[in-house]
Amino acid sequence: MTAEPVIHVIDDDAGVRDSLCLLLESMNYRTRAFESGIALLAAATTLEPGCLMLDVRMPELDGVSVLERLRKDGMTLPVVIMTGHGDVPLAVRAMKAGAADFVEKPFSQETIRETLSRALASVPNSNLRASAPEDRRRLAELSPREREVLLGLVAGLPNKTIAYDLGISPRTVEIHRAHVMEKLGARSLSHLVRIAIAAGLDPDGGATGSSV
Repeated sequence: MTAEPVIHVIDDDAGVRDSLCLLLESMNYRTRAFESGIALLAAATTLEPGCLMLDVRMPELDGVSVLERLRKDGMTLPVVIMTGHGDVPLAVRAMKAGAADFVEKPFSQETIRETLSRALASVPNSNLRASAPEDRRRLAELSPREREVLLGLVAGLPNKTIAYDLGISPRTVEIHRAHVMEKLGARSLSHLVRIAIAAGLDPDGGATGSSV
């Protein structure tokens, strides 16, 4: 009989670690907690099959650096990055490094359930490769302005900053954002980032400033 997957929780905040482990255990997951990325790396060869929930901002070694080192060492367990507000650029870097997904704190039980279900059902980045052709088709249907707004969102910019950079109002950005989400079939910001990366969009390119 195959053992249930273990969710490995890595966060330097003891309160967050404890509460998240309790939540996951109430959802019938087994858990193992680590107080830092360094502690995780030291135990990497002992990790049971499952998924990592890795905080992006930790002292000494941030979550993205931990992920990059794990991938370099050949670890293939799916990784979900946990981010705070404004950490989208780091989340993009993490997904380029092979993270399965990212979730923004605070997150609901349903968000965690859906995210882990997706992560456990796939090897890292296989979902990106499989969806790439359709994502590129949808991306091509965006107007130039919608594409600019998407670039700003994937770069982690708030609506007000995107509006200032493009010379439009925040309300107009919100309208374009809604259209982008609808056209790309994105359910959340993390889903939007995954779609953009799968489609080959370069978040480092920034908004070009062309008008619509």
